[in-house]
Formats: sequence, structure tokens, C-alpha cells
Amino acid sequence: MAAATQNVVPNVTRRSANFHPSVWGDHFLTYAPDSMEIDAHSEQQHQRLKEEVKKQLAAVANKPSQQLNLIDAIQRLGVSYHFDTEVDSALGHIYECCTNCDKKDDDDLYTSALRFRLLRQQGHNVSCDVFKKFKDDEGKFKESLNTNVEGLLSLYEATQLRVHGEGILEEALAFTTTNLKFLFPHLTNPLAEQVNHALQLPIRNGLTRLESRHYMSIYQEDNLHNQVVLNFAKVDFNLLQKVHQKELRGITRWWKDLDFSRKLPFARDRLVECYFWILGVYYEPQYFFARKILTKVIAMTSIVDDIYDVYGTLEELVLFTDAIERWDISALDQLPEYMRLCYRALLDVYSEMEKEMAKQDKTYCVNYAKEAMKKLIRAYFQEAKWLNEGYVPTTEEYMEVALVSGAYMMLSTTSFVGMGELATKEVFDWVSSEPLIIRASSVICRLMDDMVGHEHEQERGHLASAVECYMKQHGASKQEAYAEFDKQVTNAWKDINQECLHPTAVPMPFLMRVLNLARVINLLYKDGDGYTNSKTKSKTYVTSLLIDSVPK
Repeated sequence: MAAATQNVVPNVTRRSANFHPSVWGDHFLTYAPDSMEIDAHSEQQHQRLKEEVKKQLAAVANKPSQQLNLIDAIQRLGVSYHFDTEVDSALGHIYECCTNCDKKDDDDLYTSALRFRLLRQQGHNVSCDVFKKFKDDEGKFKESLNTNVEGLLSLYEATQLRVHGEGILEEALAFTTTNLKFLFPHLTNPLAEQVNHALQLPIRNGLTRLESRHYMSIYQEDNLHNQVVLNFAKVDFNLLQKVHQKELRGITRWWKDLDFSRKLPFARDRLVECYFWILGVYYEPQYFFARKILTKVIAMTSIVDDIYDVYGTLEELVLFTDAIERWDISALDQLPEYMRLCYRALLDVYSEMEKEMAKQDKTYCVNYAKEAMKKLIRAYFQEAKWLNEGYVPTTEEYMEVALVSGAYMMLSTTSFVGMGELATKEVFDWVSSEPLIIRASSVICRLMDDMVGHEHEQERGHLASAVECYMKQHGASKQEAYAEFDKQVTNAWKDINQECLHPTAVPMPFLMRVLNLARVINLLYKDGDGYTNSKTKSKTYVTSLLIDSVPK
């Protein structure tokens, strides 16, 4: 590890995680500003195609099956944010009529499941009893469905929207998964690729922008694809990519000026991955400030996490925790040099947030964001004390602290700051009360992180994770702990689904931020820690969203 920073107490034994350096270096600083400008021709083409899609939506208003397929294509190709009003109105109308529709016996499995999924995604609490008609007299799904690949795939995707107590959807999930796995080797593309991808990552769990990029390649191979929607999606993707490149260039310059990779070499240098993370939370152009500020917050949090987890002594962490509680630049004097760099930068980020919110007369937002950060730091400190004492908490003790230290409560709260008029004081009071959806998202974050990272962390002398706590408390094997936590993650997804059904506690855009945070962690921590080890899958994700444009 690099030489210790100045004024660190001599002979202090510090742990090292040996994090690899950034895989991106200055890549995003090399983009010439004019390469990210949007030319007039692309703008005109974009506007023309958008109007054509709007006309198509209006034209299928009285053709339910065509309407469902068009809405599905618009959503899966990542352009539904242009048609929020039209899609919401259309699905609201379908929901009102669906009591009568469901009585029709001529609805096929594909259409019934597609309608169910689209309505649930929109927050409509449509009953899962619609699938009873696909069962035989013995209560099993009809054998005639076993080879209906499109129908099975549509039903499989619909089951991902299930909530607690929906037995028929649990049966449908097992039924579709078994049959799709059996049929997969006999399928040809594009259907084979669609089935394979869905089994790995269902629509409900995927990041909109990443999934739309992937879906374009499948959709264009479908003989029934809508060329206008596909063309619009490609143009839109590439225009939005330029917007995101420009944003990342500016944020990278801020990060480069802080020079943490040289000054704090013990910490992870993952600025680009942080931006990708937040791009998963909101990619739409109107959230540019929210993206910038939340990327800065998560990047700083990553540094602070490594100070508490890896580098800081308990005496230093006492000082840092106190400085955060005081939240005052005068607290700098009590900190060692390496902590001062971090503390000053953190306060600067929140000052930037405050200035922007003052323009909107919404400075109260920042107070909630600061409180959420303080709460996170307290959880980091509690874990550091446990490690210092060699204490292995019970699973319950651990989770109460670790749900906070996973940072998703803080990130959820802070993600609301840049959301404009909708972000009322009531919304912040709600998110600060740790509602079910926030806890569920935090459960997914914490348990997925612990399951993929605990063995590596134990090698460098880390606090016991949920896995070790559970094994010690219950005399369980590692596999038994994993099985229990997989079950808890599945239940947390059901909680999220439940909380996204009308009537919702807060407007849907806020719930989508929390859902999107869960989606990011699911992607990055499925089969390995793609954040800490960013040379693998996350490098591919970043490339497809922020470097390679979609071929026309």
C-alpha cells in the first residue's frame, strides 16, 4: 500500500483491501465538447419520430391487444418517459374495463399475462385470479400450455410482480421456469436469447436503460417489430447518451481535482461506476442536477465507507463521527490530514446542494439529506466498534445497524432532493420514517452485498457479515445462511411490489427511485461484487451505456 499520509500516528497497523485502481482513468475527460453536442438533424428526426409514435398510440386506442403490445414495446425500448401521460391514461382505461375483459374466455395466455404485468407495473392492483382459467380440473396449469413459449414467457414476467399470499403466481413461477428451461435448448433466436435473458434477469429486476439497449437487438429480429418505435428508440438512446457523457465529463473533472486516487490510495476509486449506479436510479434528462449531486454523494460515501471499514483507527473514527455530527468546517481542526480532505469535500457537496435548493426555495430538503448521512455515519461507527471489540452480534442486532450502513436509506432520501415540485416536506417525512419499501430495498442491498463479499472481507479482518452472524447464532452452514437470505430477498421484492400498488403512500416517481436502487444492487451484486471489482461485468455495462452508441 502507498505510504501513509502525513500526520498519521506512527506504528499504527492499518488494514489494506488492495482495491484495484479505476479502470477508466481519464477516459471521460478526453471527450471533446463538440462530440457531445446534439446536431439539428438528429433533433428534428427525434421530434418527427416522437410525433409518429404518439399518433400510433392514439390509433390503437380501441384495439386492446395492439395497444398492449405497443405500450410494451415503448416501455421495453426505454422511451416511455416521453409518453407518460398517454401510457398512464391508456392503462387506466384498460384497468377500468378489465373486469369485463377477464371474463372473456378467448383471451390467450400471452395477452392475459401481458395485460396483468403492464397494469401491475403502473400500480393497478389487478387480481391474479385472471390466471385461474388456465388451470385444469385438478388445479394444475393445463398441459396444452407447456410448449407455448411466448405465453410461458409472458406469464413468467408477470409473476415477478407478485405480492405476498398470491399462491397462483408462485405456482405459475415454478411452472413457467421449469418449462422454459426445458424448452430453451430447442429454441432459435431471437426467442432463445429472450428466454435465456429473462431467466437470468426478469424485466421487473432490470435497469430500464441497460435493458432497452439489450432489447433493441432482440426486438429488431422479431418479424412483427414496429419499425417507427425501434427507430425512435435508437435515436433517443444515442441523443441521451451524449447528455450523459457530458454530465460524466463534468463530474469526472470534479473528482480529478480532488485527487483522491493519489491522496487517499487506500480507498476505492470508482467514480464512473458511481455515475452508472445513479444513472440506474434516474436516466431521464430532467433529472440532470439530481444525477450530478447524487453521484457526488455516493462517491464520497464510498470513500467514507473505506475509511471506516479499512483504514481509520478507532480513535480517528471517533473524531470523524463527531465532526459529522457537528457538520461544521471548524471541526476540520480535530481531524488527521487524510480525513480533512474527505470531510471538506463532503461538506462542499452538501453546500452545492444547498445553493441549488435555495433557488427553488426548498432548502428543507438538504436538512433531511444531512440527517440521513449522519445516521449512516453512526451505523458505520457502530460496526467499527463491534470490529474493534471482536464482537459478533446476533443477526437481528446486526441487521438493525447494517440496513442503515448499506447506505440505501441515505441514498433514497438524497435521491428525492433533485425531484422538483413533487418533493414536498411530507415526502421527506415519509422517507425518513423508514417505510416498508425503503427497508425492503435496504434488505436486498445488504444481503446481496454480504453474500457475495463476506469471504473476501473476512480475509482482511472485516466485521462479521450477516452470513457469519447467522451461522454463529443458528449453528448453520454457509449454504443454509444463503438459502435463508435468498428467501428474505425474494420477500423484499414482494414488499416493493406491494408498496408500488395504488393507493401509494407517496407519488409513484419516488417509489420508482427506490425500486431502481434495488435493481442496481441486484445487477451489480448478482454473482459477484461488480462495484469493488469493476474490471468485469460493470465495465461491460458502462461501455454499453456510456461509450458505444447504438448502430442505426
